[in-house]
Amino acid sequence: MKTLLLLRHAKSSWKDESLADHERPLNKRGKQDAPRVGEWLQSEGLQPDLILCSTAARARETIDLASEAADYHWEIEYREDLYAFEPGAFLHALKSLPDHYDQVMLVGHNPAMEELVTGLTGSYQSMSTAALAHVDLPIEHWSEISFGMRARLVNLWRPKDH
Repeated sequence: MKTLLLLRHAKSSWKDESLADHERPLNKRGKQDAPRVGEWLQSEGLQPDLILCSTAARARETIDLASEAADYHWEIEYREDLYAFEPGAFLHALKSLPDHYDQVMLVGHNPAMEELVTGLTGSYQSMSTAALAHVDLPIEHWSEISFGMRARLVNLWRPKDH
C-alpha cells in the first residue's frame, strides 16, 4: 500500500496585480494556515518520504512554512510540470516515481487537487486553501495509480475546521 498526501497551497495574495500568477506569495491568512498544516502532520505522525511541489511561489512558501512548523527536513522536489490546474499532470508525476517511496505528498493547485481526490476515491471533497487530504492507495507500485481505483480517504484536514 502507498500513501498519498495532497496539499493545496495556502491562501495567496492578489494585492500586487503586477505579479504574474506564478509569483503570487501567501497573504496573511496563508502565512498563518501553512504552519498549522505542519503541526497537524506532526501530530498525525505523517512524514512524507518525498514531496513533489509546484514551482509557484505560493506552493513553495506553503511547504516551507509547514515543514518548518513540523520540524521536518523532507526531500522536496520542485517541479514546473506541477504548476498545473488539471489532475493529469499529478498522475503522470506519481506514475513515474520509484517504488521505494511509500508516502508521497503533492503540493499544488485547484481544481486539480479536488479532481484528483475525487478521481482516486470516488468521493468529491472540497479542497479549500491549505487543505490536506490523506489518501491510502491500494497499490504496490506507483505505476498502478489511476482514477477509479477506489483509494480510501483516511482524513481531510481543513484550517477552518480546526
